[in-house]
Amino acid sequence: MPALANKTYFNYGGQGPLPEASLQAISASWRTIQELGPFTSAVWPFIDQETSRVRRALAALCGVAPHRLALTENVSSGCVLPLWGLPWQPGDELLIGDCEHPGVVAACRELGRRQGLELAVLPVQQLCRNTPAAQLEAAVLESLERSLSPRTRLVALSHLLWNTGSLMPIAAVAARLGQHPRTPWLLVDAAQSLGSIPAAEAAQAADIYAFTGHKWCCGPEGLGGVALSERLLQQAQPTLIGWRSLRNESVAGSAWHGDARRFEVATSCVPLCSGLATSLELLAAAGSEGERLQRIQARSHQLWHGLQAIPGASTLLPEPPPAGLVSFTLEGVNHQPVDTAAAVQQLGEQAIWIRRLDDPDCLRACTHITTTEPELDALLDGLNQVSAGIRTLPS
Repeated sequence: MPALANKTYFNYGGQGPLPEASLQAISASWRTIQELGPFTSAVWPFIDQETSRVRRALAALCGVAPHRLALTENVSSGCVLPLWGLPWQPGDELLIGDCEHPGVVAACRELGRRQGLELAVLPVQQLCRNTPAAQLEAAVLESLERSLSPRTRLVALSHLLWNTGSLMPIAAVAARLGQHPRTPWLLVDAAQSLGSIPAAEAAQAADIYAFTGHKWCCGPEGLGGVALSERLLQQAQPTLIGWRSLRNESVAGSAWHGDARRFEVATSCVPLCSGLATSLELLAAAGSEGERLQRIQARSHQLWHGLQAIPGASTLLPEPPPAGLVSFTLEGVNHQPVDTAAAVQQLGEQAIWIRRLDDPDCLRACTHITTTEPELDALLDGLNQVSAGIRTLPS
C-alpha cells in the first residue's frame, strides 16, 4: 500500500489506504473504457461487468440478494436517498441514537422540517462508556424500550459507533421494532462495520444498511452502497432521479426499476467499481470476516491495554473494544486535559496519524489487519510523550 510506506497510520475509520493492486485496477479500467469507448456499443458489456461484479461482492458481504443492493457515492447518500423516499406523515417520530454521525442527524433534521416530523433521542453513549460488553445489548434494548413512543416511525442507529467504537445489537433492535404497533423502519449507518466486522446479520435485519467502500474495505473514495429490505423496496420511492433509476432509460415515462437500482441516479465512475472489487478480493484472500476480525481485535486490544499503562490516559470503553476503533482521552502535566487537536498535530509531526473527535472530545486510533506491533509501539510511545509534555522534533 503506497500510503503506508511513509507514515504510521491509524485512521482507517476515516479512510483506508488503497492497495497497489486496486490502484492498478482503476488505471486499467480507465484505459479499457477509453480503448473500447468511451461511448460505443463495445464498452457497455465491460461497464455492466464491472458494475455487476462489485454489486455482487457487496451484496454477498451484506448477506442479501444483489437486487437489494444499490450502489451509491458514500454512506450519506446511502442513508438519505431511501430515507427521503419513505411515505411519511406529519407527526411521525424519528428516534436517533445520540452517537450518530452529524451527516445522518442533519439529514433527519431537514427531513423533519420538510415533512413535519418529530425528532427524539435514543441514549446509548453513556451506556457504552459504563456498561460491560456482556451487558450492553440488554442495556441498549432497555434504553430503546424507554425511548419508543406510539409515534415512532424510524430508528437510526449505527452498527459500530464511530465515536466510542461500541457494537450495537442491530438484530435485537430490529426484532423489538417488529413488535411495535407501527413496525418502525430501521436505518443503520454501517460506515465503520463493513470490512471490519461480519455485517450480514445486521444488514439482513435493517431496512437501510448504508456503507462506504473507502474506509475498512480500503477501496477508493466515491463509491459505497446500501442494502435495502424487501418491505422498503415496496414502500419507498426514489427522490434524486436519473436515467439509472429507470427500467428503460431510453423511454420517457418509463417505470422505476423494481429493485434497489431505482435509488441509483446517473453516470458514475466505473473504474471505482474495478478498484473496490479488487480491494474486496484482497480482503477475502486475507481470511474470512471472522479471521480478519480476530486480527483487528488482537491489535486493538493491544492498544487498549497499552493505553492503560500511560499516566493520564483513559479509554472511553471499560473493556477492550469489539473491533478496531479505540477512543480515549489524555491528561497532561498537572492533570490538565491534553488539547486533542494539538496532540494530533504533534503525533503527525512524527508521521503518526490518528484523529480527534468532537463528541465526545477525544482521540481515536483505528487498527486494521495491516497494523503491526512496531506501529502500535510507536503510537504508544508518542502518546506517552504527549502526556508528559515532551515534544520530539521529527528526524
